[in-house]
Amino acid sequence: MTSLYNKGFRSVYSLAAHIVFVTKYRKKVINKDIHSRLATIFDETCSKWETTLLEFNGEDDHVHLLIRYHPQIELSKFIANLKTVSSRLIRKEFGDYLDKIYCKPVFWTGSYFVASCGGVTVEQLKKYVEQQATPE
Repeated sequence: MTSLYNKGFRSVYSLAAHIVFVTKYRKKVINKDIHSRLATIFDETCSKWETTLLEFNGEDDHVHLLIRYHPQIELSKFIANLKTVSSRLIRKEFGDYLDKIYCKPVFWTGSYFVASCGGVTVEQLKKYVEQQATPE
């Protein structure tokens, strides 16, 4: 059971997040080659940030990432970096294809979805905390 947790200098943690990126104007531009390249880009970027890409998949207009990260990561900055790096590289490598679809140098929408995820629900945690013995 201890393998489910990571250990830091003064912490024990298990942090995971589900992230979704959507293409600009929800255009169906992600083909097999772009999907494959995104998987590599996200994996390499995660390694640079000392995070782990647990799972990656998507469809022609959006992608899902499941990551594991440590408490020192500022998730919003990490996500911004994932979007920036992937957009820049995809536009560079697939420019001829994307120029036919977008008239500006864009790839992702400005927004994203992120949700923390783990082994228990908020309701289960609330019950656990409620059941703690209050000091008298």
